[in-house]
Amino acid sequence: MLFRGVEEYPTSVQLERAFEAIGGNVNASTDAESTCYHSRLHPDHLRQGAALFAAMLRRPLLNDLETERRIIIEEALEDQNEKGEEISTDNLVARLLWQGHPLAVPTIGRRETIDRFSRKDLEDFHRRFYVPENTVVAVSGRIRHEEAVAAVEEAFGSWSARELPAPQPQAPKPTEGGRSLWVRDSGSQVNVQLAFRVPGRHDAMNMPLRVLRAILAWGGASRLMLRLREELGLVYGVEANLVLYGDCGSFNIEMAVAPANLVQTVSEVLQVVSRLRAAPVEAEELAAAVRGYRYELEFSRDYADAMAMRFGWGELVGYVREVAEDLRDLDAVTPAQLQAAAEEFFVVERLGAAFVGPYRDTDRPAVEESLQDFGGDLRST
Repeated sequence: MLFRGVEEYPTSVQLERAFEAIGGNVNASTDAESTCYHSRLHPDHLRQGAALFAAMLRRPLLNDLETERRIIIEEALEDQNEKGEEISTDNLVARLLWQGHPLAVPTIGRRETIDRFSRKDLEDFHRRFYVPENTVVAVSGRIRHEEAVAAVEEAFGSWSARELPAPQPQAPKPTEGGRSLWVRDSGSQVNVQLAFRVPGRHDAMNMPLRVLRAILAWGGASRLMLRLREELGLVYGVEANLVLYGDCGSFNIEMAVAPANLVQTVSEVLQVVSRLRAAPVEAEELAAAVRGYRYELEFSRDYADAMAMRFGWGELVGYVREVAEDLRDLDAVTPAQLQAAAEEFFVVERLGAAFVGPYRDTDRPAVEESLQDFGGDLRST
């Protein structure tokens, strides 16, 4: 709704053209903890860019609510099938891992919520949370520090402080045992996501988990890619992602597979993960993973948007990390730490497994048997 116009540019088209005129293309992203508004800007137009962002954040007109509501509904429908069932494995594993907690609800919201919120709801939310105490402005690139500070102060300096509602942190309660969820959907493949509950971003196991992600599914030579793709030809690709919040997180492994290969694929994934629990990672493999991750961290310094996100988001959530700090922690990771992390977190009790697609009825019991054999109690829905 903030893109729908401001006092100076009262329509979305006028606002967009104002950004384009200074080399920008305004965008935004929302996750469970924050919303980020971002755009590239030509360095010669830093003052104009800061003024545009200030107008959006401070003086939105909130025009065209019904048009925007229809757009959001269309976006939400991308995660549903023709029966109205949820088919996003990300949303499904969140439902399994964080039952009874706001993290279990899709970030975009539920249809009934989207249908009923009013302009007053938007105004109240904006008044409560869009305040200086809850805002970080990050600028990165070919700029002079003093010029950036002056531009931001000129645009935001008169923004009057307002009391921010006190946060009410509520860590999700661990569920008892692992859970699986199956949704039948049309298509040629079954989408699979195996997600394990892990601690939040401040935990000491943060970096070992990042290295385990690299070992499992970061590049063609990673363990899962070698086994599933290069040796067995079961998948085109497999990914591992680490989602870390303030006090909880998840380690997610996901892939798409033909229905006929579902049972074998899940079994192979669990075997690969089990080997991380059973034996330490060899020094050579660890060195390769650390080297690859080191290069990624060093490459990130070349991208202005990555640096703005790292330090801006970090300041907002209380997790400011210099690249050098990550490199230091990365070099300190040991095979024993990796094995300890795998033993503690890669267990059925921490598992949420989602399967979406045209799976065969006879395969579901076989897959769940593999999950049970992985160790622990599993509940299926």
